[in-house]
Amino acid sequence: MLRYAAIDIGSNAVRLLIADITQSDKGYGFKKNTLVRVPLRLGDDAFLDQELSAKKIDELVKTMSAFRNLMDVYNVSKYLACATSAMREAKNGKEVINQIKQIADIDLEIIEGHREASIIYSNHIEENLDVKKSYLYIDVGGGSTELSVFVNKQPIASKSFNIGTIRILDNQDKDETWNELKDWIKVNTKELKNIAGIGTGGNINKLFRMSGEKDDMPLSLLKLKSMYNELNSYSLKERITILKLNQDRADVIVPACEIYLTVMKWAGIKQIYVPKVGMVDGIINLLIEENLQ
Repeated sequence: MLRYAAIDIGSNAVRLLIADITQSDKGYGFKKNTLVRVPLRLGDDAFLDQELSAKKIDELVKTMSAFRNLMDVYNVSKYLACATSAMREAKNGKEVINQIKQIADIDLEIIEGHREASIIYSNHIEENLDVKKSYLYIDVGGGSTELSVFVNKQPIASKSFNIGTIRILDNQDKDETWNELKDWIKVNTKELKNIAGIGTGGNINKLFRMSGEKDDMPLSLLKLKSMYNELNSYSLKERITILKLNQDRADVIVPACEIYLTVMKWAGIKQIYVPKVGMVDGIINLLIEENLQ
């Protein structure tokens, strides 16, 4: 059995996906075997102090060592480890990478926003899209939001913005970045009629599950708005006890909702599709494209 692994070091959580590679008449695909998520919150250090503390580095190195052991036990033949927004901004990012290489024997790549967007595209969600519609692809993370406009299943514009859930919680989101986001959306969507959203990221996946919508059905702006109002009416503690949200999801889900709602409003989007894929799925698809196609 051929197995690949994807590691995504985000600003909120760190994930490892181990996937079994499958082959059919249509080519190669994968089946998720094991997914491990560790809520390290690297963004708190990176966005406030511009570097990772000794404690966070220690936790990250231990997590990477555990991931390395799991990959060995599962006989993973290829892996790709990517770090996004938090590591991009940490001044000691390079030192951390060297430590991870020495101690955990994992090669880690700090990727730019456009590479992050192209990895998320590797999920080829556009293949299932309606040609008659245009789509705004919205990926919200802890440190950044990636936006891409698809027309006729082709990406025509793409940009990464330093707006994310951890940044908002830490009051590190800047007004000028929001303005830049608004302008970019207006410029790149104003000609488009019949535009729908596609949302990726852990928070929108969770929101979709909470909405009770059937798979493959979109989430409406109105529904998302009412969920946002409901979530906002609870205290953080109540979101954990009453809504049964994980502690590391209960706080970020509200700013995530704000970002999706704002982007949808500015783009005139009434419905958002949630394909339940993210960065790790994209990494596995990229590995398949680079090694098997």
